[in-house]
Amino acid sequence: MNGIASAYQSLKDVFGFEGFRGRQEDVLTRVLAGDSTLAVMPTGAGKSLTYQLPAVMLAGTCVVISPLIALMHDQLRSARANGIRAATLTSADADWRETQDAFRAGELDLLYVAPERASQPAFRDFLSAAPLCLFAIDEAHCVSEWGHDFRPDYRMLRGLMDAFPQVPRLALTATADRQTRADVMAQLRIPEDGLVLAGFDRPNIHYAIRHRDNPVRQLTNLMAGESGPGIVYAQTRRKVEDLAEKLAAATGRPVRPYHAGLDPATRAANQAAFVASEDMVIVATVAFGMGIDKPDVRFVAHVGVPKSIEAYYQETGRAGRDGDPSQAVMFWGAGDFATARQRLAEVEEPRRNAERARLDALAGLVETAECRRAVLLRHFGEEPPGHCGNCDNCLEPAGVTDATELARKLLSAVYRTGQSFGMGHLQKVLTGSEDERVRQRGHDRLSVFGIVEPDEARLLQPLSRALQARGDLVATEHGGLALGGSARAILKGESAVQIVVPPRRQRTRRGDATPNPVGDPLFDALRALRKELAEEAQVPPYVIFHDSTLREMALARPTTLAQLGLLPGIGAKKLEAYGERFLRAIDQH
Repeated sequence: MNGIASAYQSLKDVFGFEGFRGRQEDVLTRVLAGDSTLAVMPTGAGKSLTYQLPAVMLAGTCVVISPLIALMHDQLRSARANGIRAATLTSADADWRETQDAFRAGELDLLYVAPERASQPAFRDFLSAAPLCLFAIDEAHCVSEWGHDFRPDYRMLRGLMDAFPQVPRLALTATADRQTRADVMAQLRIPEDGLVLAGFDRPNIHYAIRHRDNPVRQLTNLMAGESGPGIVYAQTRRKVEDLAEKLAAATGRPVRPYHAGLDPATRAANQAAFVASEDMVIVATVAFGMGIDKPDVRFVAHVGVPKSIEAYYQETGRAGRDGDPSQAVMFWGAGDFATARQRLAEVEEPRRNAERARLDALAGLVETAECRRAVLLRHFGEEPPGHCGNCDNCLEPAGVTDATELARKLLSAVYRTGQSFGMGHLQKVLTGSEDERVRQRGHDRLSVFGIVEPDEARLLQPLSRALQARGDLVATEHGGLALGGSARAILKGESAVQIVVPPRRQRTRRGDATPNPVGDPLFDALRALRKELAEEAQVPPYVIFHDSTLREMALARPTTLAQLGLLPGIGAKKLEAYGERFLRAIDQH
């Protein structure tokens, strides 16, 4: 009988690790006992191991339902590199007949498919031809209509599961609040005691949120401090292409665009180049990357606000999956929230309140003077300490000031000028500027003309951003500002306004600019060998070994295969495939 004791031996033999991380052992204990489970584990916590290891240990095939073909192929390479018999069955696979034959013959440990295929009756019939050991549903928050990335085909998976009631289900996600978790468990018939909640903290990620002024300059500064791969998320296809071109010119780094408007061949080539690269930056819309299986992304930057805290957590979670220091930086503008609130009108009525609440929660994260990590983790139901020591607000505390009276002045100016002018004009009115346009419109004769003193004037822009993020100021069709949300309550003195005043001098935190922090020439030689082996095998370098494994080699300097095999991340298959060449490289240095 397979159990957790034999799992330790399989873990060492297949993956080269001596022990499990986080809640992996709890998930595996349930899976090996045949119990259905929902595992909520942060990105980088090793979710894939919780179904790959049982797939090796148990009789039958594990069917993995995954949302993107590129992700499946990434995971396929990594699984095969560890000696796991794995295949994908997608529209992009020319070897589908061989894959079907291998499944029927019982020669597959893992079979990856998309939900669109998995929900079809013909696929259900196909699976009846051979034994199954497990259904693994990756990105399981897509099952829930309350999830931030709901997909109808995921909702149809229960018919497949119910056709094989004896096969346990393992649902996996990094992003699911309490309501989403309950919905996923109900839809997939996972019992109440089947929830394994590993927590959401990613302590190696540094979070920072800043006002966007010159995004090319801001991103160039960020890239100067991070030489490894990075992802930049922009909100439109035009912005993606513009930023990719300008960043490449400004930095000399390889930078490529990715969005749904590119022809499929170019899009696939850009993603493949990024996955294989050790220094490329990709600028993308959110069409890029659900579950991108690239462990060495050193930074994720947003040029504009994401859809929700859930989306932000998932997108920033693509940084630092290898556990090394990484950055998540958001550059935002008040117009981002104005646009997002206008789009709420397009959301169907039953979901509108939930979407508005998500936008309000995101505004709270952006505008907070508290620890960013604490706000994030509380959103997912955790009770973290109030100070993490690895976000901008902890390292450079922002000030908070009561801006209620200034807010009343600003909102009054918006109202008295007809709710049709932008912030530039309103500032001129409030500060008493000698401006021809102000005089032409008679705004120099309003009671609000010149009522803001010079020492208050510097707070008008951050106040405007805060009010727009909260929805108390809303953008008009022609670019002006109008009253919204709680504006009238503020004007009546029934609601207070506190705003965050950022430090006058903001330093860009720099992570480890090199994966070789001590400058060991052996590490550089091992990295060069890894790149050579990756090119020979036509796989990304991290499929061979992670940087952390190379650092262990450089530190331990093993001289025999037995010593090399003791290092973390070196299983039997990789030891056999690459061991001799790495030992020669170590011996030569």
